[in-house]
Amino acid sequence: MIRIITAAMAVAIPTLALGQPLEIQPVTDGVWAIVGETEQRSPENLANNATFGLVVTDAGAVLIDPGGSYKGADMLHDAVRSVTDQPVRFVINTGGQDHRWLGNGYWQAQGATVIASEAAVADQQARGSMQMSALAQLLGDGIAGTEPSHADITFESDYRLDFGGLSFQIMHRGSAHTPGDAFVWLEDRDVMFTGDIVYVDRILGNGPARNIRSWIEVFDAMAAFDPAHIVPGHGNATDLATARRDTHDYLVNLRTQIGALIEASGDIMEAPSIDQSAWAYLEQFDSLAGSNAQATYEEMEWE
Repeated sequence: MIRIITAAMAVAIPTLALGQPLEIQPVTDGVWAIVGETEQRSPENLANNATFGLVVTDAGAVLIDPGGSYKGADMLHDAVRSVTDQPVRFVINTGGQDHRWLGNGYWQAQGATVIASEAAVADQQARGSMQMSALAQLLGDGIAGTEPSHADITFESDYRLDFGGLSFQIMHRGSAHTPGDAFVWLEDRDVMFTGDIVYVDRILGNGPARNIRSWIEVFDAMAAFDPAHIVPGHGNATDLATARRDTHDYLVNLRTQIGALIEASGDIMEAPSIDQSAWAYLEQFDSLAGSNAQATYEEMEWE
């Protein structure tokens, strides 16, 4: 039996005694976004400071991204159980960021099959030790049980999962926030799960694994499907226009402004002064806008 929440109900599910809620956001028939905090990883959120996707079918559930730690995956499982009694049969990793894969081991122990792009697994292997060290500092005892575990099924550019009467088209079209980012097109429900290709509600972060020029191209490849619903990597489920405004247009502005600065022989110390004010409404703007500009300068000065 599938136990569901009606589309009118977005419910905050308590996680641990000291934890913050994961918000369950209905998207469309059988599809939910599980929305975590926009703040830094912490012992309270257990590295679940991201948005995850859930699709429930009569054959079982498919989870888009596993949670950022073993305990974080267990927390995420509590949220899943609040929606359905069905077991999670498949977990899709949308990239190489910690909350896109470090919960894999928990789900594999539950019998789920994990799917990821080859590029995502390579990135996970390259940065896993660094991510684990960072989480040990940020989570403290909350990292207990977390061990790097990689996908059971990998693919180069495209993988189709037919399950529960639905077709999940998983596509890797190049580097974005991380080298192995993939989006998941659920055409039967007109839903796109984007992982870190899309940030809404909070400003994106130009981390060390990003490729901004390619990120824009990958966004365009995703947007070409013209989805009615987007479950992003961060923030609430949304529409394509909002995703474009908060992510695509922000990235284009960064490259345009930094390109002009470089053309005028400006240096990297001037980068934080470029005009990003049109996105000042996004959470984390004050803490990340300057470093995003400098990261863009570092990338573009060698083009």
